[in-house]
Amino acid sequence: MSNPNPANEILSFTVPEQFGGFRLDLCLVRFCPERSRSRIQTLIAENHVKVNGAVCAKAKTAVAAGDVIELENIPDELPPQEAEPEDIPLQVLYEDDSLLAVNKAAGMVVHPAAGNWTGTLVNALLGREPDEFGGMDPLRPGIVHRLDKDTSGCLVVAKTPQALAALAESFAERKTSKTYLAIVYGHLPKKSGEIRTLIGRHPVDRKRRAVVKTGGKEAHSAYKVVKEGRIGRVPASLVEVRIFTGRTHQIRVHMSHLGHPLAGDTMYGGAGKLPAPRQMLHAWKLALPHPKTGKMLLLEAPPPADFTAYLSRLS
Repeated sequence: MSNPNPANEILSFTVPEQFGGFRLDLCLVRFCPERSRSRIQTLIAENHVKVNGAVCAKAKTAVAAGDVIELENIPDELPPQEAEPEDIPLQVLYEDDSLLAVNKAAGMVVHPAAGNWTGTLVNALLGREPDEFGGMDPLRPGIVHRLDKDTSGCLVVAKTPQALAALAESFAERKTSKTYLAIVYGHLPKKSGEIRTLIGRHPVDRKRRAVVKTGGKEAHSAYKVVKEGRIGRVPASLVEVRIFTGRTHQIRVHMSHLGHPLAGDTMYGGAGKLPAPRQMLHAWKLALPHPKTGKMLLLEAPPPADFTAYLSRLS
């Protein structure tokens, strides 16, 4: 393969029998799991992929067993070395010399990452006082847990390395209690219950998670129906969910697994059944040992206006 940029390595793969018939982008995602599907699709569209020696610019092209795929290994965008302070307002729930608790807005990413180097919670934190988080990861200072971009609610941040270590231990050892409010499609046959499954990567879409039989991680949630009704003509419920593990997308996956996806959830089926401005999930309450005193700290984040406005339609 003629390499248009000699500095970039050429990766070569032969399609195995089990991948025959796959789309080109899905096949490459399996060969290069460190790359996102969207990044793979960009490389294909920009003519950095050949199949059997010919440039292929269509991600949906089906490949056959035995085909040889060549990928010009273009480096991803280099991340900044540290996050920049930005003047972004935050709703502070609690603050002392060890930690800060905020009511994260929906639409805000927690820390800088590919595609979101600015406008994150970390940028906002540094905008309050750039030296407040000294001695910690320059891109994720004080971050001990996360919420999805479109999930609102309570999130704590350590202000010292000592508090960071103590809080990280509390989350890792499940000494915390996390309760969410979710508006979901339909009426659950059982008004309360527990969900225990394994959650792992979706077999096709790497950005999604799924309930799996093997190879996943234990995921444990408990739910209680608070209110039932309809939004327009569509049955819907307000559900209180407590999670005992912190798997990626756990509540979204578990409620979808029960057949009651979150309103507005474009990834797990809720948006098609119960449209909403975003996934209707709010981190409502958080209890955890204070990193300095060890006493339980109880935090509560009031639901934001978009959540309460949508909930008011449930009747």
